[in-house]
Amino acid sequence: MDADFIIIGAGSSGCAMAYRLSEDGANKVLVIEFGGTDMGPLIQMPAALSYPMNMKTYDWGFRSEPEPYLGGRRLATPRGKVVGGSSSINGMVYVRGHARDFEHWAQAGAKGWGYADVLPYFKRMEHWHDGGHGGDPAWRGTDGPLHITRGRRDNPLVGAFVAAGKQAGYEVTGDYNGHQQEGFGPMEQTVWKGRRWSAASAYLHPALKRSNCALVKAFARRIVIEGGCAVGVEIERGGKIEVLRARREVIVAASPINSPKLLMLSGIGPAAQLREQGIEVVADRAGVGQNLQDHLEMYIQMASLQPITLYKHWNLISKAMIGAQWLFTKTGLGASNQFESAGFIRSKAGVEYPDIQYHFLPMAVRYDGLAAAEGHGFQAHVGPMRSPSRGAVTLKSCDPKEAPRILFNYMSTDQDWEDFRRCIRLTREIFGQQAFAPFAGKEIQPGLAQQSDAELDAAITEHVESAYHPCGTCKMGALDDPMAVVDPECRVIGVQGLRVADSSIFPQITNGNLNGPSIMVGEKASDHILGKGMLAKSNAQPWISPRWLNEQR
Repeated sequence: MDADFIIIGAGSSGCAMAYRLSEDGANKVLVIEFGGTDMGPLIQMPAALSYPMNMKTYDWGFRSEPEPYLGGRRLATPRGKVVGGSSSINGMVYVRGHARDFEHWAQAGAKGWGYADVLPYFKRMEHWHDGGHGGDPAWRGTDGPLHITRGRRDNPLVGAFVAAGKQAGYEVTGDYNGHQQEGFGPMEQTVWKGRRWSAASAYLHPALKRSNCALVKAFARRIVIEGGCAVGVEIERGGKIEVLRARREVIVAASPINSPKLLMLSGIGPAAQLREQGIEVVADRAGVGQNLQDHLEMYIQMASLQPITLYKHWNLISKAMIGAQWLFTKTGLGASNQFESAGFIRSKAGVEYPDIQYHFLPMAVRYDGLAAAEGHGFQAHVGPMRSPSRGAVTLKSCDPKEAPRILFNYMSTDQDWEDFRRCIRLTREIFGQQAFAPFAGKEIQPGLAQQSDAELDAAITEHVESAYHPCGTCKMGALDDPMAVVDPECRVIGVQGLRVADSSIFPQITNGNLNGPSIMVGEKASDHILGKGMLAKSNAQPWISPRWLNEQR
């Protein structure tokens, strides 16, 4: 079992690389994936998204260490343990990130990853369908493997959310993935013909039809490094340990939790930490596992004055009918993730581009699928985009089977608390607009009794949840940056023949959900790996509010 390229992890980035690296037929590509098939209806049905995320079958089941600034709560950190990785268990929301995010990448030492460089890759990967809701066709791709659609937006609450944003004085945008991210408008989803369109559907399944691409179901234990060069991967399958050999390169795309873990188990990481675990040091890279970032969010929940929310379907009979309609026709409520309106706003004057994201949902429900006891309600998921807090992924032991220690260090700065309090207050103002007058009853969570900073802080400590956007643990940067793990071509610094290409290489977290940028990393890394020239830079200039310096909206 040898190949030109071995990719560890069939997730968002790994699937894209499998497709691109095997495209011309010249290279043999092996993809190692520990998880099982993505074919079950709970994965394929968009509205069933809360199930796979909470199932041992499909999720690695990671949890954070007790978070010191959140009263010692341990937060769930789901990662896909299935073909398609987290793109098979996520909420299917599609966001590219803001143009300025990628400018920050380039400034942080990821040369060649500015917006002008990455926009052509977003366009190459997309097959965008506007669904008659407007948008920016010139900024979008129309023949890539990744289908992107918009929900039907039938529920009146979905439109009310955008109208309320406008009434509160914010921008309206027809396409937050196009010219202008800032504002309220339709949300995009990786759903096609009523089914989840994961990176496996878009890239891996087509790639596996080629004779030069194969999937190996196995557990990757470590990277085999000889004379400073990665030559293969030690795997376990059927109780046996064996080595798959790579003629050209090994590429790690195992998630921001498992990628640094694999590097450390292979002797690449902070030397003192590795020696503590009895691991021989191959490359002393202080940044491996560091720089861990995430988005936190809070659900601001309102009771609904009208019985028009999805709560009316929160019973077995209705769920069975929705399931049956979806099973036979791939239509109906089952065919959408129900996130159909979005918002990106700036928290205050002097912030150049949005630093708060909204997902709107016409139901009051938790991610684990438990409905609010209050019955009919709706909610906005809100959270700051650029938390200054940083955490780390470290080894608990040198046993490959043991999960690593994950500490996000959430809310560890004063700015985090200020930002979150502002999120709650701005959201209350939006729900207080005229557009919600026919619908908005009392506030369920956090509840209008919570007004002072101290009261809001207590609510945040108790209720804040991860948006499940971990990244940054194998930071991309300049060769002379002691905390950089990979160079701007995704090559691991200090080891030949080894790359990392997934969301762990993000120097800084991007605005919004991370599936889109993770796939883009796989697309762009493929051209670096193949030694191709990069796609021609874009001249497109994104919209930045002319009032940003002096006005919040």
